[in-house]
Amino acid sequence: MTFQKIILASIFCIASFTTNADVLLIDVIKEEPVNSASGLLRPKNGQSMDQVRSQFGEPTKVYATVGEPPITRWNYSHFSVYFEHNLVIHSVVNKPKKAP
Repeated sequence: MTFQKIILASIFCIASFTTNADVLLIDVIKEEPVNSASGLLRPKNGQSMDQVRSQFGEPTKVYATVGEPPITRWNYSHFSVYFEHNLVIHSVVNKPKKAP
């Protein structure tokens, strides 16, 4: 019986040492406008932070970098941009605010 307790305790100990991962949730509108001047122009994948800042100006909010690889989020009035290191990996249209 003691041997079984030792084995069980070892399993729980090993399970407690497993690594954790950060989760990034992106709230996406089901039907986003096209990424063009006729829809809603926003950054494209692969653009650098400097290119985004040059084309779209300063973000309204910059979130702290999280995770590995480092992910950074910039908010603009109509869209949000996600960077991995210094490059755009995704841009999404902000979800419209619900009326009170």
